[in-house]
Amino acid sequence: MKLTDIKPSLALSPLDGRYHKQTEPLLEYLSEAALNRQRIAVEIEWMIQLANGTHDNDSTPAVPGVDPLTAEEISYLRSIPKEFGPDSIRELAEIEAVTRHDVKAVEYYIGRRLDSAEKRLGHKTSLTRLKPLVHFACTSEDINNLSYALCIKQAVTCVWSPAFERIIAKLDAAAEQYAGMPLLSLTHGQPATPTTLGKELAVYVYRLNRQRTALENQEYMGKINGATGTFGAHYAAVPQTDWIRISREFVAIRLGLTWNPLTTQIEPHDWQAELYSTVSHINHILHNLAVDIWMYISRGTFVQIPVQGATGSSTMPHKVNPIRFENAEANFELSCALFDSLSATLVETRWQRDLTDSTTQRNIGSAFGYSLLALENLAGGLDSIHPHNEAMEQELNSNWEVLGEPVQTAMRACALTGAEGMDNPYERVKELMRGKKIDKHDVESFISALGFDKETARRLSRLSPSAYLGAAEQLVPLKQQSLRPSDRPSGD
Repeated sequence: MKLTDIKPSLALSPLDGRYHKQTEPLLEYLSEAALNRQRIAVEIEWMIQLANGTHDNDSTPAVPGVDPLTAEEISYLRSIPKEFGPDSIRELAEIEAVTRHDVKAVEYYIGRRLDSAEKRLGHKTSLTRLKPLVHFACTSEDINNLSYALCIKQAVTCVWSPAFERIIAKLDAAAEQYAGMPLLSLTHGQPATPTTLGKELAVYVYRLNRQRTALENQEYMGKINGATGTFGAHYAAVPQTDWIRISREFVAIRLGLTWNPLTTQIEPHDWQAELYSTVSHINHILHNLAVDIWMYISRGTFVQIPVQGATGSSTMPHKVNPIRFENAEANFELSCALFDSLSATLVETRWQRDLTDSTTQRNIGSAFGYSLLALENLAGGLDSIHPHNEAMEQELNSNWEVLGEPVQTAMRACALTGAEGMDNPYERVKELMRGKKIDKHDVESFISALGFDKETARRLSRLSPSAYLGAAEQLVPLKQQSLRPSDRPSGD
């Protein structure tokens, strides 16, 4: 049997197949059906705007011959996208099979609902003669750009951002919990100045909070200004109407988007590039986190909690593989590839219009889907690990040479006060410690032989790899602080 003969059809993309459950929430906003439902809603709201003004009932109609709609008629119109379901999807597909144009199919779909308005309402209504008002003075991109903006805004707000927020919350809580837990640093893969596990997680929280701020300030832009952005058809048909004002109010007030007054036939998609750049940046930061955690697990810093019944290896029963973090890595990479491509492609067009953006934008759902899948894997991975205190302490106690830094720095400080015997501090510590394994006794003997003053000797003698933490613990609360204007460099 051919797999293509199986009905319903099998999924080609893993997002719609293997990972359908994890990415399903995005269907509500970024699927083809969601886009068509939003197109219908935008067309309906444009009709209401033209007939009743910005707030449904605050002005005379923008087009002569149109009577203001009643509350019942407005309710009926808004029920059209609300009732968009399986039968509607099939009907719209049948219309498009004839029109060979997706937005024109939406226009005809709405027209059919206007034809049946009197039957549905049970009395005569002006809706039956308003088919010319559907898609009035619009080019397809007027509807598309607004529909995409609304779909993307809802997908980010309702699905993607909550998953992202959960990651920040987990990291934030872990940073607080482990703020004072000593951890051996590795710079260039080599033992270095100790830190705390909480401080290292706080670094990620701070980085992610900055990107969250960018996401919160993100604009979602839209336009409705005709075939080449000039309102040409609008003013040719109804010159007495202030179409620029109506456009601005429709986009900004009725739809809640940022109005773009200057476009070609298409809204230039710069806001999309900015959004995808931010999400891609977040992906990269979290990819970095997934790799770091993977290496911490390999090193023994974190221990994984085995899942009952799960198999780590098909041949090695002892293994608990960090697959959540590996899956997160891979899916962040796929998401970044798509977002980076979208950002580069969508901001370009040939003169006033070409259709490269049309097929490109159909991959927005996949880009967010891979990112959402990565976020879910990362969240599950973070829930399945805990620090291995004994291993961390053992690692610290095996690397007393990291105290060479504070000793030679203390020697420099004493030399500046005129203390004797503090010459060549770096070189003397290097001779003792570089490339060698030393222990507590070696460090204490070296310190005592240097002739430090009593206070400095006492302070240094209290140091150990696990106690040499500087202000690491005190830095953790700063993860929630954004960079204040006074902290930023000013230009001349």
